[in-house]
Amino acid sequence: MRSRYTAYVRGAIDYLIETHDASTRGEVDRAGIASWSRQTEWRGLEILETVRGGAEDEDGIVEFVARGRSGGKSFDHRERSEFRRRDGRWFYVAGTPVREPTRVSPRVGRNDPCPCGSGMKYKRCHGR
Repeated sequence: MRSRYTAYVRGAIDYLIETHDASTRGEVDRAGIASWSRQTEWRGLEILETVRGGAEDEDGIVEFVARGRSGGKSFDHRERSEFRRRDGRWFYVAGTPVREPTRVSPRVGRNDPCPCGSGMKYKRCHGR
């Protein structure tokens, strides 16, 4: 996983294609990968979780966040990726984007008590 992130940072598109599993390599958009790699200012990789993928395993899952900036906007690309070992080498099979749940806080009404604890109505305290 880390080597593939480094390949995106360095623009090593051949390596990204070579480390893609043969079963899904035909689906790779080489031009899209090259464009994204080239147009992105990469800012870091954080591994969140690994499932299997050890020395004795034939497959594994890595959940990560790759951070960057592209088109003037910062992004956090969170993905859960599947890897498979063939002949002692790890290959990327597929990835699924992971969306963090949106937190919805209850909205305070104008005439509700202010959440700060002042005892006043929200509209008179912090709702101005």
